[in-house]
Parts: sequence; C-alpha cells; structure tokens
Amino acid sequence: MKLAAVDIGSNAIRFQVSSVLETEKRVIFKKMEYVRFPLRLGHDVFTTNRISDKSIIKFKKLMQVFKMLTELYEVDDYMACATSAMRESENGAEVARQVEDEIGLSIEIIDGKQEAEFINQAIISYLADATYLHIDVGGGSTELNLYVNGKKVKSQSFKIGSVRILEHHDSPIIWADMEKWVKQNVKTQYGKVTAVGTGGNISKIFDLAQLKPHRLMSLKRVKEIKEMIEQHSLEERIYKLQMNPDRADVIVPASNIYIQVMDWANAKYIQVPEVGLKDGIMLHLFRKNVGQKKIEFTNLEDQSRGRKIISF
Repeated sequence: MKLAAVDIGSNAIRFQVSSVLETEKRVIFKKMEYVRFPLRLGHDVFTTNRISDKSIIKFKKLMQVFKMLTELYEVDDYMACATSAMRESENGAEVARQVEDEIGLSIEIIDGKQEAEFINQAIISYLADATYLHIDVGGGSTELNLYVNGKKVKSQSFKIGSVRILEHHDSPIIWADMEKWVKQNVKTQYGKVTAVGTGGNISKIFDLAQLKPHRLMSLKRVKEIKEMIEQHSLEERIYKLQMNPDRADVIVPASNIYIQVMDWANAKYIQVPEVGLKDGIMLHLFRKNVGQKKIEFTNLEDQSRGRKIISF
C-alpha cells in the first residue's frame, strides 16, 4: 500500500508519499518522497484576510505537482489538509474548490481541534503514564493538548503562530487567554509536567542543541539556543546555522511560544518527537483503509533520529 499526505500550513506546504508494509503485529511506513515548499500563505491571510492572486497561481502549480506525484507513485489513497491560513481566509474554501475542479485534488480545510487530533495520533506512543503538555506551534496557530496518565484530558487551539507574530498580527488578548488556559488546566495535583514539542522550529532548536535522539531538552537549553540564534543575522542563520530562509525569520517568534507555555506550565523539560500533522494524516489513512485500531506502527522516515514505534 502507498499513501500520501499533504500538510498545507501557514508557513510552508509539505507533501509526503510513504509505502506501507504490514506484518502480523507491525506496520512499517517507509518514506518514498518528501517535498517541502515555502509558500507562506499566512503572509497574505494574516494581513489582508485573503490568499493573493499571485499565491493562488503558485498554490495551484504546487497542487498540480503533488497530484502528478501521487499518480506517478501509484498512490492508493491520499489526504490533503489545510490549516490556519486557509481556514481563516475569505477565499480559502473557493481556492480549495478551484483546485478540486481544475486539478482533481481534494483539499479538506480542518479546524484546530481536528488538527490537534491528527497530531495526537502520531505522538501518543511517545507518552508514558505521566503528565504532558503537548505544544504544537504552526505559522498561524498553536495547539495545546494536556495528557494525564496517557489520556488526553484537555485541548485548545489559539490564534498565535510564528508567521502571525512575525507579521505583528498576534493579539495580547489571545496571549492572555493562552496563559489563563495553561495555568487553569495544568494543575498541581497532576504532578511534574513535561512538555512535548512538535513543529519544524522546535525540531531545529533540538538539532542545534546537539542532543542525542530521544533525549529531553531543558527549558534552560531552549532559552540558550534562542539567544544564540538571535545573535546571528538572517543571512548567518541560513548559511552558518543551515536554516531554510522561511525558517530563519520565524524560529525566534516560534521559540518564544514554546518558552512562554513551558514557563506558565512550570515544565522544566521538553520532549521533541520528529512527528507532525503529516504523520497523523498517514495513520488516519491507514486506519481508514485497513480498519485496524490496535497495531504497532514503525516510522522509518527519519534515520537521523532513529526508529520510532507508535501504537494506536
């Protein structure tokens, strides 16, 4: 079986094709193709509430490429999910309709709750019977999920993201709401809380911290890496720190979100599994096509972080 996932974010768009090998108790996902394109839809939407004509042209070309790749790889099923930028834009639904009519690729614009649920499927096996606050920072929104003893007990999406902050469209009211939510829901009786961070920016911070795979990163180390990055110009971040141009300008705003939420939750350490929305989409597609709910999932897509085992 071959599956494809498209994550249409506010800062970039990701496409992945994975082959799936089933055994009696294990399912192995092997990455065959991965494309990340820095089409920053959030720049348009958070400024004008619309996706610009120029971006629509590029977006359609990109969707055409993805459609062709699904055909070339003979994909059995795919799912394209659009998040904060498209769901907030006045013409997002219309653009999605045009893509389906003209290209034949269906796009589902999902809300923050559904986005968090997909990511939840991908990270759940990383969590022990303890208390975790999952922080997923995107370009346009931040999803917070509280887990106690392996079960999600609270979830909330906030309109705060790296691109939104960069474009100065974050609201002090939303920041206050997020602080209130964290302090009200991360209760002392739950015991020590560990943060779980997902998103490209926290993954880059983890890489820059030069920690071994699967190690916890301290809040102190996150702050140190953020301060180190701030000392570099955008050009130095790209050429010296090896960042993509569209990562170099948003990584500091994103790191501020992780740091603030961890401070509010009194979380001293953060775990950084290399998973995200596209991984949750893959799991959703597999369950949809196979119908098995309890099976071990092995993701081989990132050899640098080692093998990952996910049960769902």
